[in-house]
Amino acid sequence: MKLTGKIALVTGAGQGIGRGIAEVFAENGADVVINDLHVGERTEQVAEAVRKQGRRALVVQGDVSLRADVDRIFAEAQQLGPVDILVNNAGIETIVPFLELTDQQWEDVTNVNLKSGWMCSQAFAKRAVAEGRKGAIVNLGSIQAARVLPGRTHYAPSKLAVEAMTRNISAELGPHGIRVNCIHPGLIDTPMIRWVLESPEILPQVVAQISLGRPGQPRDIGNAAAFLASDEASYVTGQSLYVDGGWVGK
Repeated sequence: MKLTGKIALVTGAGQGIGRGIAEVFAENGADVVINDLHVGERTEQVAEAVRKQGRRALVVQGDVSLRADVDRIFAEAQQLGPVDILVNNAGIETIVPFLELTDQQWEDVTNVNLKSGWMCSQAFAKRAVAEGRKGAIVNLGSIQAARVLPGRTHYAPSKLAVEAMTRNISAELGPHGIRVNCIHPGLIDTPMIRWVLESPEILPQVVAQISLGRPGQPRDIGNAAAFLASDEASYVTGQSLYVDGGWVGK
């Protein structure tokens, strides 16, 4: 298995893409630290799915947009051992017309989607460098890094910035043996975009733009993340991969 013996921390892993990544990682041999802002039944379900694969699971509550919480999350993760893989998956989206967008709405989205990735990556890398360990970081962007969708003037820049951050971090961490890559998901069946999937008016319009003609599943992102986090991708860093069914290319 690709990730045997590795310990992965996945932020925002209580549902959707984060859950898909956690489950695929466990299937590929990794122990998983499951972080989410809200812990309870849904995070325990993810933990149980990980344990069913014979892997260890640890649920850690925390707001990754807050430095104190980030430090605590990594400290608690040590219960499983040194973290080898970080997946910066936590993210939020709101749809607000440009002329109505407020300072608070801008900050709420960019703090979770961008600032959290910087802080978690820094916390992860400081520990790895100090201990002389290699590692891998996988950041989650969005199809909106390349597609214009109305009402996302705050969301789209935060995701395009994740790509730029990925390149810069990879350049600085490469000499330490830490690889950093980015995945841009397309239309993935998650609670965040369930309203699109359930709309008989909107869904056909979106699917018509996708070469494969269908939405993806969280496991599709999990499989890509497992590759990028594994030694099979040992010569891949600073890259952004669109897992979008051909949406960008069409």
